[in-house]
Amino acid sequence: MNLLATTSVLAVSSYALLSAIYRSVQTLNALRTEVPSPTDYASEAGPLPSVDVIVPCFNEDPRTLSACLESIASQDYEGQVRVYVVDDGSENRKYLWPVQDAYTDDPRFNFMWLGKNVGKRKAQIAALHRSSGDLVLNVDSDTIIAVDVLTRLVRKMQNPAVGAVMGQLTASNRTGTWLTRLIDMEYWLACNEERLAEARFGAVLCCCGPCAMYRRSALDLVLHEYETQYFRGKPSDFGEDRHLTILMLAAGFRTEYVPDAIAATVVPDRLVPYLRQQLRWARSTFRDTALALPLLASLDFYITLDIVGQNLLPLLLGASILTALAQIALTSEFPWPTVLIIASMTMVRCSLAAFRTRQLRFLAFALHKPISMFLLLPVKAYALCTLSNSDWLSRKVANMPDSGEGQASTLRQTGHSGIAPSMGETATRAHAFDVDGT
Repeated sequence: MNLLATTSVLAVSSYALLSAIYRSVQTLNALRTEVPSPTDYASEAGPLPSVDVIVPCFNEDPRTLSACLESIASQDYEGQVRVYVVDDGSENRKYLWPVQDAYTDDPRFNFMWLGKNVGKRKAQIAALHRSSGDLVLNVDSDTIIAVDVLTRLVRKMQNPAVGAVMGQLTASNRTGTWLTRLIDMEYWLACNEERLAEARFGAVLCCCGPCAMYRRSALDLVLHEYETQYFRGKPSDFGEDRHLTILMLAAGFRTEYVPDAIAATVVPDRLVPYLRQQLRWARSTFRDTALALPLLASLDFYITLDIVGQNLLPLLLGASILTALAQIALTSEFPWPTVLIIASMTMVRCSLAAFRTRQLRFLAFALHKPISMFLLLPVKAYALCTLSNSDWLSRKVANMPDSGEGQASTLRQTGHSGIAPSMGETATRAHAFDVDGT
């Protein structure tokens, strides 16, 4: 065996060893995480906490936003709920105004129209300054939450040590394309392997933005740091969910995951938007991983392994691929050990997911591996080299649907409808909030 072949085997063996250790410990912790049984609220002492639901939107399809608000309006939660919909200077605003009109008679709903686009984080903060609920639920405008999400998340927040909690994410457009099917499975693995294992130690590292609840008193402690995050002298305008979660952990609060609080969100159905999203997420992960490092001494050792696994495994996989390609190019030898080891590790993970879910479709998640190796790895490398770039990359005006066309979702609720104006309709609003929400 020549030197190049030896290097290739060593690289892929290191990848396989770390992957086997990390995934095994992760799966064991995920399986051991206790999922609480439903509790009768009538047995709880005192009133239920009030909840403010914040829905920032920018250039959203009005039908998608309407479906989101319908799901919030249909919640079975018995406590006080107020909803703050914050339009962040959308360019298609006249098509969103009828959404507000549909909720004119619902006193729970408040609409804020910011005077210009200031970013999702500042839109959330504008609503935070105008609200006063005990708990705050952030919901993305393209997300539909199941009818019991508020009830289930609030139940977890009854522990005063918990500062933040997230629900389980699924793809509302799962059946759209081959890519949306893969992303839906990717979300299940991220939630029910990674987040569920972290939740065993009360240290979920990212309470994902589409459906995350926070304790108001905890938010007050970290709000200034959240609002004024900078990276290399520039304001950081994305990755708000991961950054806020790390701030919660730094303040001494637990962060949790509730797998039976289901939120269905729209995912990219084409490869280019998906890669743009992954580029933005990769930059956020790299930025906030550094922020989390000082916390590791106070957290369980598994969280250290988790961060090492998430960041080192892609590097080892990349080294394995590069040495394999070099072996082919320079020696004309096919790197069978590399191919067989990566394929075996992939099929073991997919088979375990299929067994846990009792769904054979997870065997097809093996098709995601080539995307991960040849597309996502270069994207992560590019993200690491361009960490100072804060461009959202995908914040464009949504295509307006034709009349009669709706959004398909397994969680969509019935309720307000008839929100889309004709394309020629002109509308005005007497007032738009300034940047600070005033």
